[in-house]
Amino acid sequence: MSDAAAIRRSLDPYLAAGTGMAHAMPGPFYTDPAFLEVEKEAIFRREWVCLGHAGEIANPGDYFTTELVGEPLLVVRGRDGAVRVLSNVCRHRGNIVAQGKGNARLFSCAYHAWGYKDDGALVAAPLMDKVAGFDKADCGLIPFRTELWQNFVFVNLDGKASPLAPRLEGLLPHIEPFQHQDRISVFTADDVWATNWKCLVENFMEGYHLSATHLRTLHPITPTALCRKLPGTVDYTAYESHYSPETPERTPYHPNLPAEYRRHSTLFCVFPSFVVSYASHFTLYMCIRPKGVGEVAIHWGVAGYVDSAEAPEVAPYVALCNAFNAEDKEKLETLIQGLRSAAYVPGPLGPDDVEGTIADFYRFMADRLAR
Repeated sequence: MSDAAAIRRSLDPYLAAGTGMAHAMPGPFYTDPAFLEVEKEAIFRREWVCLGHAGEIANPGDYFTTELVGEPLLVVRGRDGAVRVLSNVCRHRGNIVAQGKGNARLFSCAYHAWGYKDDGALVAAPLMDKVAGFDKADCGLIPFRTELWQNFVFVNLDGKASPLAPRLEGLLPHIEPFQHQDRISVFTADDVWATNWKCLVENFMEGYHLSATHLRTLHPITPTALCRKLPGTVDYTAYESHYSPETPERTPYHPNLPAEYRRHSTLFCVFPSFVVSYASHFTLYMCIRPKGVGEVAIHWGVAGYVDSAEAPEVAPYVALCNAFNAEDKEKLETLIQGLRSAAYVPGPLGPDDVEGTIADFYRFMADRLAR
């Protein structure tokens, strides 16, 4: 199997409500460059994709830049308080307007000094008043459709996706008790790992590897044996990772957090590529973007029920995240090597509580791509 059409046909079994024993996907599902191009156009340009936490741009004028399947993006909070995702491409001759992150009253393209407000409106265009018929109102930065959900910033590049929030209503009873809306952004980082984007999504969303891969980091807290899958749809999947009896309460948590939510984390994926863990004390999230067939770009961060990023509980949790991320990175960078093998034959997935989320992900991919 080496062409994109054949890979799409391998998803056909997941179009049916009952698939029998679920099996892993063939290697080219992860390693074929032509299939990645299909994914970019049919999924990442058409779906809602998370770019980060709204707390990363907490104040008027705060911004950060990113990209999605080659589209340069500027994520900014306007003076009116609105969060916008704008094209980061100058309307003059196409240079990049903003770099990195920070706070700005005006975004000025360094090539010819065209300047834009935080709502994308063009306000400065040197010498262009000498051009007959030129109108600044016709040359603002192109806005992309944006939606905030659970304080996360989503973008839809083609502007045609159905609203996101109604698709995720079934997830809310499992996550709203964590009171995520009262958690502030305390840490962000950007990484590139040498693996396929789907490998990372699947890894984050299955508890089967917790005890084996994370023997010293996560197994003592959330062992594989205590994972419990939640109902999923073609828009999301989720599971609960329950804490071992020896694990003390993880604080600080919201005073309204129900007692039963103090003893597990809820991990979920908003398809295609936004993966999150709501624990009693902190939220860990990863905004995953394909960079190449064997490279994935990750914008990840932590939000917590604390007063500031300098709170004493933040650094130990970020250190734990860095530790288990390093363990996952090592395994996923060898996984992609194995998936390139002509000798690889996909095996059956594990029990529903530990790998049923992977089957949900395949159903999403089938819903969008199978034929």
